Amino acid sequence: MKTILMNRNQYNVLLILIMVLCFLGCVTNKKSGSQMEVMKEISVDQRVDSLLAKMTLEEKVGQMNLYNGFWDVTGPTPQGGSAKLKYEHLKKGWVGAMLNIRGVENVKEVQRIAVEETRLGIPLLIGFDVIHGYKTLSPIPLAESASWDLEAIRNSARVAATEASAAGINWTFAPMVDISRDPRWGRVMEGGGEDPYLGSKIAKARVLGFQGNDLTKNNTIAACAKHFAAYGFSEAGKEYNTVDIGTSTLYNTVLPPFKAAADSGVKTFMNSFNELNGVPVTGSEFLQRDILKGAWDFDGFVVSDWASINEIIFWGHAKDKRQAAIIAARAGSDLDMEGHVYIQELVQLVQEGVVQESIIDDAVRRILKVKFELGLFDNPYTYCDETNEKENIGHTKHHEAVLDVAKKSIVLLKNQGNLLPLQKEGQKIALIGPLAADKNSPLGSWRIASDDHTAVSVLEGMQQYTGNTLTHHKGVELVVGNTAFIEEVQINTTNRTGIDEAVAAAQTVDVVVMVLGEHGFQSGEGRSRTHLDLPGLQQELLEAVYAVNQNIVLVLNNGRPLAIEWATEHIPAIVEGWQLGTQSGNAIAQVLYGDYNPSGKLPMTFPRNVGQIPIYYNYKSTGRPVDTNDNVFWSHYTDVDNTPLYPFGHGLSYTTFQYSNFKVHGTEFKIGDTIKVTVDVTNTGDYDGKEVVQLYIRDLFGSITRPVRELKGFELVSLKKGETKTIEFKLSNKELGFFNNQGEYIVEAGDFEVFVGGSSITSLQSSFTLK
Repeated sequence: MKTILMNRNQYNVLLILIMVLCFLGCVTNKKSGSQMEVMKEISVDQRVDSLLAKMTLEEKVGQMNLYNGFWDVTGPTPQGGSAKLKYEHLKKGWVGAMLNIRGVENVKEVQRIAVEETRLGIPLLIGFDVIHGYKTLSPIPLAESASWDLEAIRNSARVAATEASAAGINWTFAPMVDISRDPRWGRVMEGGGEDPYLGSKIAKARVLGFQGNDLTKNNTIAACAKHFAAYGFSEAGKEYNTVDIGTSTLYNTVLPPFKAAADSGVKTFMNSFNELNGVPVTGSEFLQRDILKGAWDFDGFVVSDWASINEIIFWGHAKDKRQAAIIAARAGSDLDMEGHVYIQELVQLVQEGVVQESIIDDAVRRILKVKFELGLFDNPYTYCDETNEKENIGHTKHHEAVLDVAKKSIVLLKNQGNLLPLQKEGQKIALIGPLAADKNSPLGSWRIASDDHTAVSVLEGMQQYTGNTLTHHKGVELVVGNTAFIEEVQINTTNRTGIDEAVAAAQTVDVVVMVLGEHGFQSGEGRSRTHLDLPGLQQELLEAVYAVNQNIVLVLNNGRPLAIEWATEHIPAIVEGWQLGTQSGNAIAQVLYGDYNPSGKLPMTFPRNVGQIPIYYNYKSTGRPVDTNDNVFWSHYTDVDNTPLYPFGHGLSYTTFQYSNFKVHGTEFKIGDTIKVTVDVTNTGDYDGKEVVQLYIRDLFGSITRPVRELKGFELVSLKKGETKTIEFKLSNKELGFFNNQGEYIVEAGDFEVFVGGSSITSLQSSFTLK
């Protein structure tokens, strides 16, 4: 790797001539118009190298330094302490990026300092956690993943980028593409679920949504694939914990969505808080140098997660900041987010010869390149348009877009006796539950730029339908006291006030709609749980209402799969309503009343209880998969079935779908052939609807054991009642192979099974042989 870094610094003669002729002045907006025009004719790499040649070592290291917003930008300058030091660094050009500075007025001021008061005038990257929207919020990413609608997901990211860029932001710390099989981990709400194939498709959609087709446009922002890598496999689902997985899982499950993001042109990666193979990944040369920048040829930059370079010390991998800086820089962590490690240590380390300056040059070159690609050198204020800010944040069309994806994200888990959709008139309905009228919780965990209490509640959504008699009763309080992003949520476990009133109301109505689940701040970063049931007194409330009226529609609001075995056994209709963002209540009401026929499918398995976790559809068979001798010596639990409560890919509709004429067009193929698979899907019910047709394969014998099923294709198809469509899939080497333990992609001859249907447990099956 050192050789590669040195070779990239050997300028050719042509480049030297260009430097002499065109870049005698600073490479900033201060140049004459003629110089700027000449610059535009030169490649980005040439412009980067020319600027790099003019930088002092301190200025280079400064570009590797990212600070959080540290003072009131429009107020007086800092006079003391850490804020003053950071301010001085900014004015010296020793800050490459800032985060949590938002709003055109604020961004323009820090950008002005960077480009007009420093020696070289290098513009700043302005980062922000635009996770599922800026001011107008889409559903949490896990919910969006349940839509299996890649265009809707891409459009959701496009809306988020439009609003964030209007506020001066040019870089988002999203998408999170971590695969996870453990819903105890709070950050499953931020990802695409448990499957690498679906996760890869979603990663691509979100990157393209954020970055658009032209990154120089002022309504696009640089995306960041995170967390590299294996963060979703934290032991026990506990935040910031160690990770211990095999190479097969790493290459075949963890890395594919990251590779998809890289192939889609994502500009940045973020490393993660976990360790892998005994090395904190912020200091992992294996991940960052060998795989990302080596095998994948990624030419963007890697940013640390918040102070994760400093945390190499706490892991026990470095004794102090000096050693942490050495490890992280050599490993390929290019930008230090609020760790204060590089800015304090790297200059001296280079001067002493401990860290090669070529390593610094490589990191800075990558950072500068993204800034050039964003057009910041041509116009540092391209994201600072007050009119654009006023017109594009909270626009009506954005509310329409997030409502669309919210409806598509809802999953109908159960509908016994066709209790849903609700009749639109002539019914008495009681709306019960602590989340029924909540306007804050549906916004989810990551909503830093949005305003509290701005979600449409389920109560408000149902009140739009005036044909029924609707009453509302909270039943119980879910939380005690205030809720906040950085604080633990306090759950009510003692105050039962309201249960009797809710029960009395339920006795007098035709249907009860109960909105229960987690508060929006119960999932997300730092919010691991060991119990996945309904928090607090909600289960008690549910059972009390059920005792007097069994016509219950349970609407779940949550950020992760829940263990709701009692509800599944007793409640006739269950709707997975997630945390759906700004338009949450309208989306849920439109589904409940049948104005939108639910089409979502689960992107994660729902367990029967926490003891089954990790539970996922693409497991290995083991050497003893079934009971063959009528004894206990096979892979199972003695107190619960092996099967999940709700499987991956599950989701019902108000209509029904029939699969027929399933065919693999051939029985024997050669490696490299394209295999065509077709199936007819018919809408056999009384409603128009959409079905996610899913294709799975099983490689029966492999040099590395293969899962019992692997998703390798899906199509979201719309069908009018009575309509039949033929769905075609094609399988090639891309779908039939896997990675060996050396990270090499291989396709092996052998026997394969193919499954097609509406979930991962479909029984429609065929087979073929690959020779």
